[in-house]
Amino acid sequence: MTTDHKIYETILWPYRLIGNFLLLGAIWLLSIGVVTVRHNLVGRQIDSLLVDIYSKTATAGWGLDDVIIEGRNKTSKEDMLKAVNLQRGDNILEIDLQKIRDSIKALPWIKEVSVSRKYFPNIIHISVSEKSVKSIWQYQNEFYPIDEDGHIIETEYVPQQKLLLIVGEGAPEHIKELQEIIEKDQELYSRLKAANFISKRRWNLIFDDIEHGITVKMPEEDLEKAWKKLVKLDKTRGILKRKLTFIDLRLKNKVIVRIDNKSSD
Repeated sequence: MTTDHKIYETILWPYRLIGNFLLLGAIWLLSIGVVTVRHNLVGRQIDSLLVDIYSKTATAGWGLDDVIIEGRNKTSKEDMLKAVNLQRGDNILEIDLQKIRDSIKALPWIKEVSVSRKYFPNIIHISVSEKSVKSIWQYQNEFYPIDEDGHIIETEYVPQQKLLLIVGEGAPEHIKELQEIIEKDQELYSRLKAANFISKRRWNLIFDDIEHGITVKMPEEDLEKAWKKLVKLDKTRGILKRKLTFIDLRLKNKVIVRIDNKSSD
């Protein structure tokens, strides 16, 4: 390229940039017109005109350069790309951001998603936050991961760490309330192995060992008060270190325990 050519290109560049912005402004004005007259003949003509404009602007500096995705860990790359469904070179002005949001939000691991458009270079920026598994629900011989809001995550999942096992019909819908209470004492919570939701009304908590541990029968009401009582009993009297089969906290002014006769001190 000669020096004259370089000077010529340098002079032309601002005009091209201004032209692109004018074109973008025209598309914006036409889009407003589409909202007001979209369902009549004029609206259909404008839609046709926009399609023509989009096809021309794609080759005038408005082609998609890249898609940037942040926050993806559990969601597979293939599932994410399928949901985004964009190709390099797509007209960035024509991309429907809400459609992309809805498509990504439908993925099983996605909790929140934001999608934005950036220009020069032309980038679609996607930021996601994913659900975390707080417990595993056993129901009818099947196991389901449960998120922090008590919702089933509809996907295959292999636990990478020990998680609280919850059992019983209706358990996922009530586990958030229980965990918000019992997680306040991490020392005791770490010993909790399973929580059984009884008759869709109340919890039995099993400590230390699912088959041979101590079962604590919690009341239907005043759950937090009962949990605090259990924490106090364990710290002052070491009640969960004794050879017991169950502790019944369902009565407000009594604590009923059953000794494990199969064990010897």
